[in-house]
Amino acid sequence: MKILLVDDSRAIAMVMCARLESFGHEVRHALDGQSAIDLFRAEAFDLILMDIEMPGMNGFEATTRIRAQEGHEPWAWTPIIFVTATDTDSNLVTAIEAGGDDFISKTVSEAVLQAKMKAMSRIAGLRTRLSLANAKLQDQANRDGLTGLLNRRAMDLQVDTLWELATRAGRPFSLLMVDVDNFKKYNDHYGHLAGDECLRAVAGCIDRCVQQAHDDRTALGAFAARYGGEEFAVVIPEVAPGVHAGLAASLVEAVHALRLPHEKNGDFGVVTISAGGACLAPAGGEIKTLFRQADELLYQAKGAGRNRAEVC
Repeated sequence: MKILLVDDSRAIAMVMCARLESFGHEVRHALDGQSAIDLFRAEAFDLILMDIEMPGMNGFEATTRIRAQEGHEPWAWTPIIFVTATDTDSNLVTAIEAGGDDFISKTVSEAVLQAKMKAMSRIAGLRTRLSLANAKLQDQANRDGLTGLLNRRAMDLQVDTLWELATRAGRPFSLLMVDVDNFKKYNDHYGHLAGDECLRAVAGCIDRCVQQAHDDRTALGAFAARYGGEEFAVVIPEVAPGVHAGLAASLVEAVHALRLPHEKNGDFGVVTISAGGACLAPAGGEIKTLFRQADELLYQAKGAGRNRAEVC
């Protein structure tokens, strides 16, 4: 475990650190309550051992402030054990009310201390597994079930945050709206199961192009999402004007190069996409303006013959 030991006595802390490290734990020491809070903000700990009597800010107040910083998720909770020389009933009650989970004496025996640490290690393991399981569930909730791209809800949440950051930095923000050409005709001709496979293939192609742009550092932070039906969005935050035009052209070319048969797609004979792209400085409008502009350009691309991109 990684343990935060909070004690204003360097001598006592040295002894306790040695005991805990002999059990195989990593220990960080804070001399006072504020230092403990600062360390807790900067690092993740599996357990906090908190002294009660300290100058400036006692252990009860430090614990209350640490608890206020923790998230609402169950796995964000970090066990806190108070370590004191005065294990009175009133101290025990106050410790629990402040957010503590247990109470041990500074003179606790080696056997009891080791047993406590074993119990805390089991809890730390459970918290880690819970965190990983929740992260997996959260990712699944954010993904479109068919294509694996971010879904509309997750995209909207990310866009709101990224737009705010771009506004603060005064940097441009770009967006591509992408639509599979004549997709209704594809479904009618090949069937809905084939239509699903088509959307998966197109989504994968778009995602690979966006990832390549990210890896090439031309569109850092860009990501693709399924906007709805056969329509996709590519969000390109805080990049130089014009980058979105190159990425839009790459998407159109890459999907055409898949050579997926589509007999009802005019003279192309294969699956194609049309794209509309816009770039806007946050100071110049609202995020809905950017979506509207990109959508209008998408329909211009379709009106101009499809299998193309229109950008501004």
